[in-house]
Amino acid sequence: MTEDISYLTQREAAEIDEILMGPLGFSVDQLMELAGLSVATSIAEVYKPSEHNRVLAICGPGNNGGDGLVAARHLNHFGYKPSVCYPKRTAKPLYTGLVTQLESLSVPFISVEDLPLDLSKDFDIIVDAMFGFSFHGSPRPPFDNLIQKLVCINNYDQTHQKSSAIVSIDIPSGWHVEGDGGAEGIKPDMLVSLTAPKLCAKKFFGPHHFLGGRFVPPSIADKYKLRLPPYPGTSMCVRIGRPAQVDISALRENYISPEFLEEQVEADPFDQFRKWFDDVVAAGLREPNAMALSTASKNGKPSSRMVLLKGFDKNGFVWYTNYESRKAHELSENPHASLLFYWDGLNRQVRVEGSVEKVSDEESDQYFHSRPRGSQIGAIVSKQSTVLPGRRVLYDQYKELEEKFSDGSIIPKPKNWGGYRLKPELFEFWQGQKSRLHDRWFLSPL
Repeated sequence: MTEDISYLTQREAAEIDEILMGPLGFSVDQLMELAGLSVATSIAEVYKPSEHNRVLAICGPGNNGGDGLVAARHLNHFGYKPSVCYPKRTAKPLYTGLVTQLESLSVPFISVEDLPLDLSKDFDIIVDAMFGFSFHGSPRPPFDNLIQKLVCINNYDQTHQKSSAIVSIDIPSGWHVEGDGGAEGIKPDMLVSLTAPKLCAKKFFGPHHFLGGRFVPPSIADKYKLRLPPYPGTSMCVRIGRPAQVDISALRENYISPEFLEEQVEADPFDQFRKWFDDVVAAGLREPNAMALSTASKNGKPSSRMVLLKGFDKNGFVWYTNYESRKAHELSENPHASLLFYWDGLNRQVRVEGSVEKVSDEESDQYFHSRPRGSQIGAIVSKQSTVLPGRRVLYDQYKELEEKFSDGSIIPKPKNWGGYRLKPELFEFWQGQKSRLHDRWFLSPL
């Protein structure tokens, strides 16, 4: 993937900044805000605040230092506890304003003299925001000493001692924009390139390389023939380079949630489910009605799949599907199932067990005709759990029916399509907590 990405020289990077802040109308503070937000979101992609809460941003006197100040502010809002070391403050209003913003959030500023000898003991993440692509020459005090502190962190890591993660903004401090930092330079764990990676990024071999600064207009991309990866969705960062090698056994999340005490549990599990479901909707989580449906054959062979809840009340939980699918065959042999809702953003899950029955034809027909016409046609042409010669068969059948019903006439519900209702016999409400001491309550319908 790295071979498909463009890398900028020092001259090109400077020219692009001049164009952005000249004819294209960007201001320094706009670009700095976008860059700092990109750095903060990149950090949040990899280092969760529940595990890497303590952050030190070491900021230089230039724009790179300003990016670090902005990143510290956003990290504070993301739930981290940042501190800032800003030894050579710039007196310009832009920078004094960034300092004021951090001070208003009670973000502590630490002098070089007050930093611990071993940064790893006090900080989980070090944001290296000392020098950017315009830097040349040898670092002067106190930055030469600060760079050595980061080099020492690399040395601790080589001896397999716990060390801080180093995140460098655009250029690892002390590196030349078109070279590297040499054998004795900083070796960051994460590099967040801005606008486009600089040539020195080819010498970056850490596990996490991100691109940030989602502000490159087509005119610049065309002029410099930039090949950049697309940003996913609304994200301000995108991972580039080789994927990190992950130790699956070390993946864990230390949940931080309010306690779910017995006196807070509704006596009626349907009321408790409604309460939690409303919380999920209010939190804006994606597809709050997504649920894992688990069924089993008459021989006990299980299967699971994700479906969408389409209604619930005291009579049960309803979803719709093809009556000739695998889950439908298993429910005809063994009319018992479980549903599992997992709401990651709130550290909650709900499991519901019970017997299953088909809903009435009238109820299925009413829901079928409430769906978008495209979904109605899709239900007809989709032969769930069957093998097709290719996707083209689906497209052709869909197009044929689309033309057939283009006059707006009613699309008849297929006989092999309808709803099921699970009648709950047991609810389990789960709230994630620290150190795996989770809250779990089992309730039966009244």
